Amino acid sequence: MRQRPTDALRTVKVTRGYTEMTPGSVLIEMGRTRVLCTVSIDDEVPPWMREKGEGWVTAEYAMLPGSSPQRIRRSSVSGGRTKEIQRLIGRSLRAAVDMKAMGPLTARIDCDVLQADGGTRTASITGAWIALADAFDALVEQGTLSESPMIRNIAAISVGVQEGAALLDLDYEEDVAVDVDANIVMTGDGDLIEVQGTAEGDPFSREMLDEMLDVAWKGIQELVGIQNGSRL
Repeated sequence: MRQRPTDALRTVKVTRGYTEMTPGSVLIEMGRTRVLCTVSIDDEVPPWMREKGEGWVTAEYAMLPGSSPQRIRRSSVSGGRTKEIQRLIGRSLRAAVDMKAMGPLTARIDCDVLQADGGTRTASITGAWIALADAFDALVEQGTLSESPMIRNIAAISVGVQEGAALLDLDYEEDVAVDVDANIVMTGDGDLIEVQGTAEGDPFSREMLDEMLDVAWKGIQELVGIQNGSRL
């Protein structure tokens, strides 16, 4: 049973510089969900972008063995769910970056789920933003970039509906029990990047969608504050 208010986040903890081998690394914990987000920088871009003079941001996502009660098998081939989440993370973080200011570099984001208890994709996006910002700051310090190409905050959160009430930041038990399940990605100003919402049974109303977006915005404002506060 839920022990916190319907519009409250789980406890969030951010550890920057969690690993030392990449310019950006963050362990983000949301409740019992833990995701390691790292960023590597390549001094080239995909072939189809070489004449554009712009950079590129791409992402990979994986649930590691031991991240769930049933062991996740290691695989060199990404399944449909994994590909969908990777693409979501990549396009969400590209919205945070001025690609022209980035120059012909590729930022590769890796989000590895160490422990899964709901909201792994949304935690990945929120944590990866911090790791990406740190990586660009490191390039500025090295003299590779004159200034960071980060132009806005991006964060994400899950929302569900149960018995007519919108619930923020679902853990696994809540996620499998709700009537509606949604993942929402927003900028720090509240503009929408992506809304993924599904009714598990009966359809939901436009009014309920608006309520879910309002609750999500409250949570994302808090997450943006955590993002910015972690980098002070």
